[in-house]
Amino acid sequence: MQKKIRQLSYQQDIKGELGSVIKSIDDELMLFENVPTPSELVRSIKWDISHPVKTDVTMMLTCTGGLSRGKINLKSYETKAPCIIIILPGQILECEYISDDFTYRLIAMSKRFTEILFMNISDKLPVLLSVNANQHITLDDSDLEMFNIYYEALKNIVAMRDNQHRLEIAKHLTLALFYHSDSKLHHIQEKPASPRALLVKQFLTLVENHYREQRQAGFYADKLCLTPKYLSQIIKFNTGKSVNEWIEAYIMLEAKALLNSTDMTVQQIADELHFPSQSFFGKYFKRLEGVSPKQYRQQ
Repeated sequence: MQKKIRQLSYQQDIKGELGSVIKSIDDELMLFENVPTPSELVRSIKWDISHPVKTDVTMMLTCTGGLSRGKINLKSYETKAPCIIIILPGQILECEYISDDFTYRLIAMSKRFTEILFMNISDKLPVLLSVNANQHITLDDSDLEMFNIYYEALKNIVAMRDNQHRLEIAKHLTLALFYHSDSKLHHIQEKPASPRALLVKQFLTLVENHYREQRQAGFYADKLCLTPKYLSQIIKFNTGKSVNEWIEAYIMLEAKALLNSTDMTVQQIADELHFPSQSFFGKYFKRLEGVSPKQYRQQ
């Protein structure tokens, strides 16, 4: 039986399934909060929480009660109210647990709205790099109150349907939220990392950016001006995984997300991940997962 598409799609899932509980401006910005139960939230947006889903949206989720656990691009997180989780387009989300008392406020933005939001590259890079480095932000009561003020202001703007400038106003309010998040992140920065910790971070950033095309440890060692042997020793000692294991983890995460989140053929997925053939991709996938891509999709 063909597996249903599980991509967390702005148009098909969020807008289509939760239209009765959201406020929105055209197809660009939507606000919603507290779908009655976590199970209904999961069901409404077609999540199978045992599998990764790839997003085509930007989401800023303020957790106001309860907790959840999961991963964003292999990075583990746990929400414990009050806090904010920011998910960017193209990232892969794995939701492992949502408590029964979980409550939230969510701002969802189309990819187009996000691009408009950060049209000036000087705005985009500092803020998004900061957010991407730490997508989970713990809040205190005053922070939560400030974010609630922003959210209520956005709700009021969204409701002003006769205001021809409401999308522009919403853009500036949303950008202010990102800047506030960035400011908060700077206040909670950890102590300066050790040289080895910085090296691990640089390596993982390189893998995240290049794993689709580059699968050899030598490529990453060259980028970091190290020998492959020394890089492998540092990464294994500090993370418990080898260089190759990290590369494989990113490739498999993307492959699983594409199998679960799209209706792409196995051949198309093999091409997307730069495998020389569908057969080579199938053998690679089965070696690491124990089943073929087709079997994984049908499970």
